[in-house]
Amino acid sequence: MQVALERLNEDYLFEVVNPNGHRVLLDNKSKTEGSVKGISPMELLLMGLAGCSSIDVVAILNKQKINPTSLKMEVHGERPEGAVPALFNAITVKVLLEGDFSTEKALRAVALSFDKYCSVSKTLEHTAAINYEVYLNGQKI
Repeated sequence: MQVALERLNEDYLFEVVNPNGHRVLLDNKSKTEGSVKGISPMELLLMGLAGCSSIDVVAILNKQKINPTSLKMEVHGERPEGAVPALFNAITVKVLLEGDFSTEKALRAVALSFDKYCSVSKTLEHTAAINYEVYLNGQKI
């Protein structure tokens, strides 16, 4: 796995590209001058967690011939004020699933992702407590 980064201006704007040509703009969201034109690296970590787990959940459900009609995640990361480096110490994920399948299958798919398969979750769990709540068709389960 490999990515390449290039600085785009005289400020903190960078572009990261993978071998397939997919691009992400990174910026320093704590800068005091100018506008923020990209995602912060720490936001990108939370996005990676959501993406990794979402892929797992869909794959786990698909193996059971279940294709959720909707899957959304809301991820909130907490970092200590003033710490350097300011690692995430707590992450909460709200998993919102829609579809015609049981609460047990939804819970199991999410648990398997966060507890066993998601490489991003398993990497971050060494510094952050990762908690999740699962909703199926609008109901918390």
